[in-house]
Amino acid sequence: MAVDFRLDGQVAVITGSTSGIGQGMAQALVGQGVSVVLNGFGDAAKIEADRAAMQAAAPTGVRVLYHAADMTKPGQIADLIGFAHRELGRLDILVNNAGIQHVAAVDEFPDEKWDQIIAINLSSAFHATKHALPIMKAQGRGRIVNIASAHGLVASPFKSAYVAAKHGVVGFTKSTALEVARAGITVNAICPGYVKTPLVEMQIGDQARTRGISPERVVEEVILAAQPNKAFVEYDQLAGLLLYLVSDVGASTTGAALTIDGGWTAA
Repeated sequence: MAVDFRLDGQVAVITGSTSGIGQGMAQALVGQGVSVVLNGFGDAAKIEADRAAMQAAAPTGVRVLYHAADMTKPGQIADLIGFAHRELGRLDILVNNAGIQHVAAVDEFPDEKWDQIIAINLSSAFHATKHALPIMKAQGRGRIVNIASAHGLVASPFKSAYVAAKHGVVGFTKSTALEVARAGITVNAICPGYVKTPLVEMQIGDQARTRGISPERVVEEVILAAQPNKAFVEYDQLAGLLLYLVSDVGASTTGAALTIDGGWTAA
């Protein structure tokens, strides 16, 4: 039996999708016939150029839109979901991907950074899901995918806010999945290890200069120290798991925290 991931005519909202993981997931969904609402911060001209390029490469009838909702503001998040529904007529897929990071010891962690990380990495998923669920319930079908992290399952020092938020995302995923299990809606979390995003590439260069070692050693000994396979997770690998979860093939998978981390959490 052939497996078909085609999702023609569906609509997705992806938070934090103007770069990195979110942008890669948006491109994968557009390629499968999904109209997408992008969201995120960044240079306005670059965001528009990327959106236009994605639109130009999209299959006929697929639309790529952008909404600048601030993920720390519940009212703007509600408007993002409403915008997608108004402009595109439905909402089939919600990917809660927006996230930031700050590294510091607990007793030195800035209060404002803690609040910002919890708001963007955890609370935004609640607010987006809250407003998406009535639409999905009315349709009788929906797919919610929360981008957690290996840090949603295990911890690292100096990342208390990020680890707390991502553990919260996993718990929120499980609880929501139980609530909507008979409504035709699945809710799952993807827990990636390190992905070579622009932010991580900058960290490699910074660490190499600071430590006086080669970028190759930084990757193996610092960045990927916790990943046994010593390889970054690729965008297409994440996209493959996403397509499984949002298609009918993944209809029986719900409430799961699925790792794609090179063996990090197996230890």
